[in-house]
Amino acid sequence: MISDETSREVIRKQYRNSIIKELFRKSIHLCSALVPALLAAAYRPVFALLFAALIIYVVSELLRMRGVEVPVIARVTEIAARKRDENKFVLGPVTLVLGIMATAFLWQPEAACIGIYALAFGDGLASLGGKLFGRIRIPFTHGKTAAGSIICFTAVFCSAFAVCGTARTALVLACTAMVVEVLPLGDFDNIVIPVLIGGLAQLLLP
Repeated sequence: MISDETSREVIRKQYRNSIIKELFRKSIHLCSALVPALLAAAYRPVFALLFAALIIYVVSELLRMRGVEVPVIARVTEIAARKRDENKFVLGPVTLVLGIMATAFLWQPEAACIGIYALAFGDGLASLGGKLFGRIRIPFTHGKTAAGSIICFTAVFCSAFAVCGTARTALVLACTAMVVEVLPLGDFDNIVIPVLIGGLAQLLLP
């Protein structure tokens, strides 16, 4: 029979592993904050690289589903995959790149920057903060937490204000991002958040 101490140790180990996995996943999210600067420096080459990365990843995942692992890519996917992704095509990186590309394509640079920052900082830090500090869960949101929502609001407000310099605009964008982030959209929040926030930013910016 498993002792209480052993059970607690197993739970602690599972929690540590989930935090490490979330840190790894969200570090990828945070790296997307570099994209606006790269696009400003070389729009077409960077856009082409994003598209190439998307195709390579999709091919890698299709091969992995058939038992053929592409070195490095398959390993990174395995580390980053969540429990709900086990034995499935891991969709998160696809929606992440599509969200960035769609936002950069649809909106003006300043608005697109705000939208991509909302994805990188708002969505990225909300999930990690929810894992670390989340105690109060929001009903009907598939486990989203009040702490994650507050962190999302703060991150989007600060990043939007840093770009546009207008507190009122940043406040509207942060409130919108917080509401959208709490919706149970799964991996598709990677598309909805940057496109929606970028579009709203374009409407609000002078």
